[in-house]
Amino acid sequence: MNIRPFAAVRPAPEFAAQVAAVPYDVVDTAEARALASGNPKSFLHVSRPEIDMPDGTDCSSPEAYAQARKALDALRADGTLVQEREPTFYAYRQIMDGRAQTGIVAVFDTEDYLAGVLKQHEKTRKDKEDDRTNHIRILGAQTGPAFLTYRDGNAYGKAISEIVTAACRTEPLYDFTADDGIQHTVWKIAAGSACTADELQELFSNIPAAYIADGHHRSAAASRYAREKGFAGESKWFMAVVFPASQLKILPYNRLVHDLNGLTAEQVLAKAKEVFTGGSRHCRMYLAGEWHELSWEIPAGADPVSALDVSFLQDRFLAPVLGVADPRTDPRISFMGGIRGEGALAAKVDADEAAVAFSMQGVTVDEMMSIADAGQVMPPKSTWFEPKLRSGLFVHALD
Repeated sequence: MNIRPFAAVRPAPEFAAQVAAVPYDVVDTAEARALASGNPKSFLHVSRPEIDMPDGTDCSSPEAYAQARKALDALRADGTLVQEREPTFYAYRQIMDGRAQTGIVAVFDTEDYLAGVLKQHEKTRKDKEDDRTNHIRILGAQTGPAFLTYRDGNAYGKAISEIVTAACRTEPLYDFTADDGIQHTVWKIAAGSACTADELQELFSNIPAAYIADGHHRSAAASRYAREKGFAGESKWFMAVVFPASQLKILPYNRLVHDLNGLTAEQVLAKAKEVFTGGSRHCRMYLAGEWHELSWEIPAGADPVSALDVSFLQDRFLAPVLGVADPRTDPRISFMGGIRGEGALAAKVDADEAAVAFSMQGVTVDEMMSIADAGQVMPPKSTWFEPKLRSGLFVHALD
């Protein structure tokens, strides 16, 4: 795997907490506008530029991309964002509910992505790829890092962890706790030490693969842009944070179905008893004001994808009983990240915004990596990684 340090455009330390924003794709326009209200330095003015435009503005329109570029240029012009003088690796630690994960911020080779060294577990949608590619073109920058992971149990992984641990003993560049209670701390890794940078690159060259945990569309868009530019200069590289797999936890991605496919609640319950006959795998269904336990066993010989809980639910119940044939395109199904808890699912059903909800168990990191290793694709909305990387702490300038 080929990585290298980069000269980031980043907040001046006194502005880091104001700039840092949730990723563009976890909030809608109204939520982004509320989060950025009263904070002209919020990176949401760059990542969700429609918040500063008339209501109804298409966030994927040329006018929105132009507004994003204007907002980015303004943050650079007034000194909120500064240009790093030398290519640098960073350590980025997040602490949520007492659990810490620490990754390395770097740029990664788009040719590794195209060659399958950076492995995918989800399909991408062309419209979303188009959006991120246009965003890169107009801004001349990659503004949100992808989230990668790697198997760290070997000697190379342990050596990488030692370098990161040593960096985390130094004075941090940023250290703040966001409004959601998640602590974000960033250190430069061996600033001014070329030998440590070379050592990190050498160690990662012995890591056979990394896995895209979050940011499939950002990675695909960066690679499309690199191909357009002939892999020249900075266009060849895309920004990501890579975490050791041993530190990560995947939360569930829960399901909401908006009608019962012409069935009554009693008929749905009867069908559930036929399908879910007991076993070690389980989820919970909220229907007609009550939670119901559903359990089953995975059939012998199941491949890694069909063995997933979300696959069993889809193949054995959502499709044949509730008529959700394709969860990628069917407007009758929606999804909710597990971070919001079962109470939020029940509230949607109680408010008649959905007819039934399913609270899932999280996929394991090993399951995700095994599926990617097998060249298979997970069902849509199978993984929810938390905490999310903050946007605005690092920008990879391309022009």
